[in-house]
Amino acid sequence: MLSNPQDAGENPILQFGTSRFLLAHADLFISQALADGEALGKVTLVQTTGSAESAKRIAALASGGSYPVRVRGLAAGKVVDEELQGRAIGKALFAGDDWPAVRHAALAARVIISNTGDRGFALDPLDNRESIADRAVAPRSFPAKIAALLLERSEASAPQPLSLFPCELIERNGTRLRELVIGRARDWGFPESFFAYLDTQCRFANSLVDRIVSEPIEPVGAVAEPYALWAIGEQEGLVLPCRHPAIVVTSDLQRFETLKLHILNLGHTYLADRWRSGGRPATETVREILSDAAIRTDLEAVWREEVLPVMAARGLGDAAVAYSTEVLDRFLNPFLVHRLSDIANNHPEKINRRIRPMVEAGRLLGLNQPHLAAMLEATA
Repeated sequence: MLSNPQDAGENPILQFGTSRFLLAHADLFISQALADGEALGKVTLVQTTGSAESAKRIAALASGGSYPVRVRGLAAGKVVDEELQGRAIGKALFAGDDWPAVRHAALAARVIISNTGDRGFALDPLDNRESIADRAVAPRSFPAKIAALLLERSEASAPQPLSLFPCELIERNGTRLRELVIGRARDWGFPESFFAYLDTQCRFANSLVDRIVSEPIEPVGAVAEPYALWAIGEQEGLVLPCRHPAIVVTSDLQRFETLKLHILNLGHTYLADRWRSGGRPATETVREILSDAAIRTDLEAVWREEVLPVMAARGLGDAAVAYSTEVLDRFLNPFLVHRLSDIANNHPEKINRRIRPMVEAGRLLGLNQPHLAAMLEATA
């Protein structure tokens, strides 16, 4: 699934999103693989929003230089504290100002990676048939950007197939992005040749990312835990951006998604809810809130009594027990400054995605879930 890197040309990877997470996850994997000759090539990075923080990262990365990733924590019982250099970013662009350059990069790309945030797949009513026709201006929403770029690739008969790897924390993210692209294309009257191109030349991968990236290094860089996973759903014709020990291609992606979403992510959202409702310190971290014995006891009870029985009913009992133990150790990492104020962003949406499915599944089992049910009722 990974072709000879020397056949790929310059910057065969196009990435939407400048988050410190991607810099310490997919981009770092690509950087390490480049050093071993196991990557397609470098990344063209695209800022999709007007965020001042993103603009600062783009400015720092525009020269194609390296950036630091400090990996701190415990791995196999041993302390890890090392600073790595990310060297995968070859070019940095802002979609709002550099759309023609983004279009050019998309024509040459063999892989597209994205992480556009919790609302990254949201549509914009100002994207329409007329606005898409103006190719000098970037569409507003991310799905519309992808639809426009794929239309241009289909018209140009781009010779290389394209693999897309959405990393947004959305269930079946690749399938969902493909559905959104097709929906926009139908609404805007794209030719039938576009849909044939999509079916034969584009592979939308469902994937899941897992790494706690707790704080930025200014002006660009990040601090991350040693644990890292990029689980990708197996699919014929998929071209990976690189080979790396943290990348797992699997026929059972749902297993990884269920464990992460409803143990690690659910645990984060539960702690953020206690932080929001408890009048706790503004700068409190995950590790610090867990030093409160009552809150730690409650979190462990949520996992043990309100989540693990649902996991057991799904055939994931032993795996869920092991994963929850591992996640607690990760939450207690003494080296990470993982602020609850960051985790609490878009809190209602996270409750809906992480808590609601557990409560609905628990009701079917007749399970008592007082903590999770209270969180869900508070957002009703």
